[in-house]
Amino acid sequence: MPEDDLESLPGVGPATADKLVDAGFDSFQSIAVASPGELSNTADIGDSTASDIIQGARQAADVGGFETGAAVLERREEIGKLSWQIEEVDDLLGGGMETQSITEVYGEFGSGKSQITHQMSVNVQLPKEYGGLDGASIFIDSEDTFRPERIDDMVRGLDDEILEAELERREIDGTPDDDDALEQLTEAFLDRIHVAKAFNSNHQILLSQKAKELAQEHEESDWPIRLVNVDSLTAHFRAEYIGRGELAERQQKLNKHLHDLMRIGDLYNTAILVTNQVASNPDSYFGDPTQPIGGNILGHTSTFRIYLRKSKGDKRIVRLVDAPNLADGEAVMRVQNEGLKPE
Repeated sequence: MPEDDLESLPGVGPATADKLVDAGFDSFQSIAVASPGELSNTADIGDSTASDIIQGARQAADVGGFETGAAVLERREEIGKLSWQIEEVDDLLGGGMETQSITEVYGEFGSGKSQITHQMSVNVQLPKEYGGLDGASIFIDSEDTFRPERIDDMVRGLDDEILEAELERREIDGTPDDDDALEQLTEAFLDRIHVAKAFNSNHQILLSQKAKELAQEHEESDWPIRLVNVDSLTAHFRAEYIGRGELAERQQKLNKHLHDLMRIGDLYNTAILVTNQVASNPDSYFGDPTQPIGGNILGHTSTFRIYLRKSKGDKRIVRLVDAPNLADGEAVMRVQNEGLKPE
């Protein structure tokens, strides 16, 4: 939405409109879903003015009211499903990973969490007939896990039918047996993955705000942002906020970070995939003692929670722990050189 439209809101003149745009609030909808404190701090305006602006934006954007269940159903038809390219896992997730939702994958080290973020960064670029979303991805890397070489492995590990279709779609001469063609194809896939390394929790929060700007910038492009990966969500928060005395501040910042990510998903029809670390619960005498970091804040904010567990060799157990519309269950996959594969 053009920035001069913002001047139609109460209390917004040219200078305030410029401040709002500079702070990333460049549409009625983005202002309507903000809190007065957030608008006040980032755009340097008073709380009272911020409340008036938000109220005006809500009326202009027609948000904040009730709607019928039929209208919600119609809106949900816009939600995309990102395939894992593993039928058993896709069935478990009701067709794949949803846009406009946060999917949390947690598990101990070596369970394959980062493998999933890499694989989804490839899969999201595929056409919808092959389970993709025809879009690009963002990768916020807090643990130095992103490896272009792994994307190369996974692109080459796609089915020949998909490779042929992608070579033709991206106008690359060659066949799936042609190494030069596959090298060009891998480069094309890497060009659609926007990577940023987060050095601390504050930087990670800033990058999520930059991700929103990037999603908006590409909204009308041929490759809109359809996936945001955060690997790992909790690593910096866990390292920087130690002890019960800092728990409240940690959870407050984590909550804001999650809502920044959720806003990207809602505004730009994007799937949000976050990985999470685990801790061992010493009070557990029966069953698996591993628990995800982040407490109730993360538990309530994640739409889908997936527990990844090691099994024999390259086999991994994918367990759906929580989902609003799906039954709990398990599926099996393998983590191989060519990427995530069915058993």
